[in-house]
Amino acid sequence: MPRTAFTSDAAPKPKNPRVSQGVKAGNIVMPSGQVGRKLDGTMPQDIEGQARVAFENVIAVLAAGGATEADVVHVRLYLTDQEQISVVNQVFDDTFSEPSPARTAIFVELRPGTLIEVDALAVVA
Repeated sequence: MPRTAFTSDAAPKPKNPRVSQGVKAGNIVMPSGQVGRKLDGTMPQDIEGQARVAFENVIAVLAAGGATEADVVHVRLYLTDQEQISVVNQVFDDTFSEPSPARTAIFVELRPGTLIEVDALAVVA
């Protein structure tokens, strides 16, 4: 099954030029990991702000690939501070309709100032 790259002007482009912003293969749509960076290059300083922007970026890239939040079946969260999971849970709940997608939370070290990165897997009809 061939894969096709796509981009969205509604989310920041990857800093690495060799990475696709999103890829579609058949009915699977997958954005690259998104951080809380806005189009103007700024990033909120708090976890809630970064999480909201990261999820907005994921949804924007998914839309460019023909998917919506309702098509998301799995989300991966990469967090720098496990104490912030409750804040991210609220943003997750605000972003996705029921039934919620499956989710994995991984605690990692990210670039300085980056508190969260999010990716998702969507399946479209």
